[in-house]
Amino acid sequence: MFDCGTIAIIGGGSRATAIAKIVVGHTHHIGWYMRRDDRIDDFRRLGHNPAYLMGVRFDIDEIFFSSDINKIADSYDTLVFVTPSPYLKNHLKKLRVRLKDKFVVTAIKGIVPDENLVCSEYFHQVYDVPYENLACLGGPSHAEEVALERLSYLTVGCSDRDKAQAFADVLSSEYIKTKTSDDVVGIEYSSVLKNVYAIAAGICSGLKFGDNFQAVLMANAVQEMSRLLQAVHPLERNVYDSVYLGDLLVTGYSNFSRNRTFGTMIGKGYSVKSAQIEMEMIAEGYFGTKCMKEINRHLHVNMPILDAVYNILYERISPQIEIKLLTDSFR
Repeated sequence: MFDCGTIAIIGGGSRATAIAKIVVGHTHHIGWYMRRDDRIDDFRRLGHNPAYLMGVRFDIDEIFFSSDINKIADSYDTLVFVTPSPYLKNHLKKLRVRLKDKFVVTAIKGIVPDENLVCSEYFHQVYDVPYENLACLGGPSHAEEVALERLSYLTVGCSDRDKAQAFADVLSSEYIKTKTSDDVVGIEYSSVLKNVYAIAAGICSGLKFGDNFQAVLMANAVQEMSRLLQAVHPLERNVYDSVYLGDLLVTGYSNFSRNRTFGTMIGKGYSVKSAQIEMEMIAEGYFGTKCMKEINRHLHVNMPILDAVYNILYERISPQIEIKLLTDSFR
């Protein structure tokens, strides 16, 4: 049976904090890389993350903090990456430690901009991490709800099912149910797409469309997602599983969803720039929309919702016009 060994968290945001809470509750020791020394100092002094999920208390004696990613990567066996996808390359630029012998878990629900690769493919192609040492973490799991210990379901994807199960065992608790999958790429692409569809849901909400249309939008979104997943990674999968459809629904409907919030602001008439400034948090779907549009130029999958969101965000076409065209394509 595979042993995850010592585990480190890479990233300092709300999702990283929620995952750290889950893991340290089981292991009673984690390494934790954060970019800023002042944040680490404040964390040590306060006993909680000074910027995110401030209600989650930690025993500081159970955490080894460092702003040196090499020190963390060298000292720990399993590295859980939880940075916003647009910043992943910048963090990894500083890395001098070989990752190919580490167990790398990506909990990043985004795509690497400029590369147009999901994170597992990026680690495999650029850092030579073998597929059996790469896992992803998916499922409907807003960090805020995990922090409140509300029941959540997580799926660990890895081509090596023993390794997936070993990491799932680290996460399992009274409020975290886990399952495993070997559909790493499918889970990652669905995690990117659900953010795009959540922006679409937000735009429609901002335009004052009602619940009836939101339901039609989500029904069409899961069909669109299924078409793309089959094109990019043909596999026998059930897109109605919680890791696909469940994550799509919570991201599209929940008030905790920053992508939905971003879309709502766009629907109400904010420019992209002003919405980003006011939110102060990364809406991964903004970057994911452009990446998925570029990927689909080679795949030619019918994706009217993706096209509509892209036209609104990047071509500056009026949301009213674009969503009207979209409504005519739905059944």
